[in-house]
Amino acid sequence: MVDAHAHEWPFARTTTPSSIPSSPALIVIERLDEAFPDGQAAGVRLVLTQATYQLQRWLEWLTRHPTVSVLGDLSSAAPPLLQEARSHRGPWSRIELVEVAPTPARAADPDSLLQAFRQPSPVERYEVCARTAAMSPHPDAAILLAVASSCLEVGRLDDALASLDRARQVAPDWEAVSFELGKAWLRADDTARAAAAFAEATRLMPSFAAAHANLGAALGELERPDEAIVALDAALSLDPESYSAHNSRGACLRDLGRLEEAAASFRRVIELRPAFPFGYYNLGQVLFLRGVFDEARQAYEEGLRNDPARTPWQLARLALVCAAMDDGPSAASRAQEAIQRVHPERRTELAAEMREVLDALVGVQGPPSPAIRAVADLVAEPPGAA
Repeated sequence: MVDAHAHEWPFARTTTPSSIPSSPALIVIERLDEAFPDGQAAGVRLVLTQATYQLQRWLEWLTRHPTVSVLGDLSSAAPPLLQEARSHRGPWSRIELVEVAPTPARAADPDSLLQAFRQPSPVERYEVCARTAAMSPHPDAAILLAVASSCLEVGRLDDALASLDRARQVAPDWEAVSFELGKAWLRADDTARAAAAFAEATRLMPSFAAAHANLGAALGELERPDEAIVALDAALSLDPESYSAHNSRGACLRDLGRLEEAAASFRRVIELRPAFPFGYYNLGQVLFLRGVFDEARQAYEEGLRNDPARTPWQLARLALVCAAMDDGPSAASRAQEAIQRVHPERRTELAAEMREVLDALVGVQGPPSPAIRAVADLVAEPPGAA
């Protein structure tokens, strides 16, 4: 029996045992939740603190040691982590979960990286990371990744990129560096460089599903849907229940005009994540393009029920569906709400998009119906506009 010290994982390049006792062997991981400090928001969370990455490294090691079993204690885990673990998705499939009497978390130095990444304050996290790096004349790649992640949280993009460049010099063959670099280039609106970084992460760690998924999403943004689908298929072969990968794949299929396949992808998104509004919105758009207006309307309305922001662009698209169905009152009220909710600087853009779709509807359906005219009046181009 070997105890794996989960609290040491987040900022270490090697987490799996260098040797094990004679097989068969059992590895017990007490307080497995300590491996995944979750103070950061989901969209910016450092890859070293994520179970999908840390446990994938363990899964690769376990594949080479098939007689080793792993028992993980999640008695103190927060509900989101516990739900993820019980799904048995991906690397969780090789870990048998157990709950024992809850034990207190290991005390951590208030100025430690582990403690910093447990806290919700980006500013305090940045200060701890900066001090840690400053105290080391030659910080290792994990520290530099932590610094870069905290810099992104507080809007110091140039500092984040500089830290990632240093990390790449220290550990050029570490997939975590390339993955974080891809995230930073996305923040810098350089999708081409982001895609190159994610591609490098997949080369260094072919089993890293999130790297393939991010590569696919970036290639989709670059209007390279065929290549994107290849990357997304790789991601889904590793993690078939990734709703985000299915969503990106559906978008690429839509862009290629493969609307029935796109609809199937978005239905899978909804099945996997029923509360995700953009699964419904994307399905609604594909159904609208196919002319299945009644189902498109249902999809948009369900998306809005799950969308606290009531996204103006989606309200506008629902208004267009209602116009196509000649439901004038609903079309006008949705269009009016969309116009009122959209930021004033983007109102002209929204109106132009709606006029373009209305013109296309007239081209297909013939003379404008009263519902189409009602929406057209609301989004009419101002007199004298170019």
